[in-house]
Amino acid sequence: MLALGAALLGCGEGAGGAGSDASGPNATVVRIVDGDTIVARVDGVDERVRLIGIDTPESVKEDSPVECYGPEASTHLQELIPAGTPVRLELDVEPRDKYNRLLAYVFRSGDDLFVNRAMVLDGYAAAFVYKPNVTYTATLADAARTAKSAGTGLWGACTANPPFPR
Repeated sequence: MLALGAALLGCGEGAGGAGSDASGPNATVVRIVDGDTIVARVDGVDERVRLIGIDTPESVKEDSPVECYGPEASTHLQELIPAGTPVRLELDVEPRDKYNRLLAYVFRSGDDLFVNRAMVLDGYAAAFVYKPNVTYTATLADAARTAKSAGTGLWGACTANPPFPR
C-alpha cells in the first residue's frame, strides 16, 4: 500500500495542462466499468478506480435501473481513455472509499486531458463533492455550469427523466 501511495502522490494543480504536474503516467487503463469507474493497472496490480469529483448516471449498478445517459457516459469514458491508455492518477486527501476503490483524478498521458473535467464539461457527468477530496471542486463546478447552461449531453437529453440531483 505504501508503494502504491508513493507511486500516485505526484499531485499537481491543473485541469488539462495549466499548472498540472508534468510527471509521466503512473497507471494504465485496463477497462471501463461505467461512466465514473475504471480498472487501472498500478505497479502491476489491477485497481478499481473511482473518478472523484464527478457522478454519472447509473448503467451497471446492481438492483438499480439504467438511468438516462448512463450507457452514453460509459461509452464516452471509453472513448476518452480506452483500454491500454497510459494515465496519471492523482490522489487527494482520502485515497480510498468504503468499497476500497482508489479515489483519483485522472489525467490522460500525452495531452494531460483532465478526464474528470472532460466528463462534466461534455455533459456526461455532474460535479459532485466527495469531502474531504475537494482539490478540483471549483474547476468541476465551473465545467458543470457551462454544460448545464448549454444543455450539453444529459442536461439536454434527460429533461423528462433527469438522473440528478440524487
